Amino acid sequence: MSSTVQSGDTVKVHYTGKFEDGIIFDSSVGGEPLEFTIGGSEVIAGFEEAALGMNIGERKTVSIEPENAYGAYNDSLVVDMPKEYFPQDIAPEPGMRLIIVDNNGEELPVVVAGIQEESVRLDANHPLAGKTLVFDIELVAIV
Repeated sequence: MSSTVQSGDTVKVHYTGKFEDGIIFDSSVGGEPLEFTIGGSEVIAGFEEAALGMNIGERKTVSIEPENAYGAYNDSLVVDMPKEYFPQDIAPEPGMRLIIVDNNGEELPVVVAGIQEESVRLDANHPLAGKTLVFDIELVAIV
């Protein structure tokens, strides 16, 4: 087995994910390392690409543009839904996460983006869509 990460390898990494302003949004440090297979589409493409060619114990920092992360922010995934469509026992508030069912019966996670007089604005974009992400990565093992 090579000590350099190649396509098809299963790896374990510790990572810290940050926004460009340095605010941390996720980290495995202090917990279990993240395990994934290179080429398995288990993590965002830019993260997989960053791990390729790394050696055990190596650390690196990479900046991943939206197209290699969670994609561009898509305005068409923001809709205004009439308040009357909400069950009586749900009082939507900005930031609230909900699951709605589309016309095909598919469940879709959304966030309440705003409240208007007659409707609720729902955003189905991934919370990290449109953002450049910075990751500090340490290759712990090739398994």
